[in-house]
Amino acid sequence: MTQSGRKKIRRALISVSKKNGVVELAEFLTQLNIDIISTGGTAQLLKENNIPVIEVSDYTGHPEMMSGRIKTLHPKIHGGILARREKDLEELKTMGVGTIDLVVVNLYPFPEVVRNPKSTPSEIIENIDIGGPTMLRAAAKNHADVTVVTHNDDYKTVINELKNYGGISASTRLRLAEIAFSHTAHYDDAISNYLAPSGASAYPKTLNLQFHKNSDMRYGENPHQKAAFYEETNPPPGTIASAKHIQGKPLSFNNIVDADAGLECVHSFEDIACVIIKHGNPCGVAIGKNTEAAYKLAYKTDPTSAFGGIIAFNRALDGFTAKTIIDNQFVEVVVSPEINQDAIKVFSAKPSVRLIESGYPTSETFSQAHYKRVSGGLLIQEYDYLISQEDQFEVVSKKTPNDEELLDLLFSWKVAKYVKSNAIILAKRQTTVGIGAGQMSRVDSARIAVTKAKEQSLQISGCSMASDAFFPFPDAIETAAKFGISSVIQPGGSVHDNEIIESVNKNKMSMIFTGMRHFRH
Repeated sequence: MTQSGRKKIRRALISVSKKNGVVELAEFLTQLNIDIISTGGTAQLLKENNIPVIEVSDYTGHPEMMSGRIKTLHPKIHGGILARREKDLEELKTMGVGTIDLVVVNLYPFPEVVRNPKSTPSEIIENIDIGGPTMLRAAAKNHADVTVVTHNDDYKTVINELKNYGGISASTRLRLAEIAFSHTAHYDDAISNYLAPSGASAYPKTLNLQFHKNSDMRYGENPHQKAAFYEETNPPPGTIASAKHIQGKPLSFNNIVDADAGLECVHSFEDIACVIIKHGNPCGVAIGKNTEAAYKLAYKTDPTSAFGGIIAFNRALDGFTAKTIIDNQFVEVVVSPEINQDAIKVFSAKPSVRLIESGYPTSETFSQAHYKRVSGGLLIQEYDYLISQEDQFEVVSKKTPNDEELLDLLFSWKVAKYVKSNAIILAKRQTTVGIGAGQMSRVDSARIAVTKAKEQSLQISGCSMASDAFFPFPDAIETAAKFGISSVIQPGGSVHDNEIIESVNKNKMSMIFTGMRHFRH
């Protein structure tokens, strides 16, 4: 043992499926006269590079069995890894077992094989590693004496500490042990999830989840709350976790929540769209002929709430739109799937603005399970990816919506899906005119939507109105009719539906039932 708790390395075991950097590591170890034990493809690679290596079967005196299924499961391997140097060395000597001080192992690529649609069930099962996790867990358990390495990112750390200090520090061994246990836990989770029943009606008896720290945060929702941002393995494109941070300060907890809400909403539109988010709710949404036009229309809905908000686009952001934004308002975050150089140059004049390039979404971007933490538990559900289409609508009023109203009804119905319940959306020409969000009473949400529109002197007459759930009473319809709203879209299903329809007909409005609600809590 060296100073400061550092441990020398005399013998290493190397067995990796991902071989990037392993030759360079082994060459360095050889220069230090460290013996290398290896297996299979790794041993062959090292031999091809003229690196002295001892085959596991030669070291243990026992041949591999069952086409390599059993090769490292041997007392000479695990005794050498698990031996406590302060109390087990005499027993090792008696048994003729030497210590192993460095274990460099990564596992059969089970998660990658599972993700490959061409993989057969037998191929998947054969890629469940047994010896590898056993060696990693043994080495990590005995990190007081053994260094364990699972990722080639840490090869450099081992090389530098051996080169500069002659041994591996206790703090490094502890850190690498934690990484190893996380690695095997993730691996076991992948296997368990593969073997478990799938589908919304067959959630696994035990839910295994693992996320990796993206970054620590200055604080959470409020300055007195500690926080960190974790991401899943290989987050899909079009998400905040996979996004590229082009400029600006690090994203805050609330920035991430709001930017995620903006991406969810804006990516639901096929046409060019802009969404402005404030405190988790859209405060302006619009479709336009280009990103600048869409932004101007979205901003017009509620400029007061847009101040300090998050702006999301579903198309490439250009310099014209960027210039319009910074001339128009204070903004915290702008997120777009693609940001061109002109836009980056414009925003460089506002270095505090967080500029985020999300990439374009794929089919898996917003189709994964949705989780909500509660005290002592976790709720899981399918992502709310469904949206009623025009051919699923049921016109329940005497009057039928015209073509323009149909476009606005579908537009406002999409927006309602991303507004906190109770949600009321007023829209005209595929632009929000007023939004009422998060009220305990649906009629209050309707009043707020109308009030917001009136504050901006926007025309309410002729608007379409969407409600995320049914109207329990006709009062919200009466409020809408008073201001000239011409058409309504809602799920239907209230015991008072007939009264609602009667009120709509009395006021010469049109109404569609979708048969589907979109609560958002």
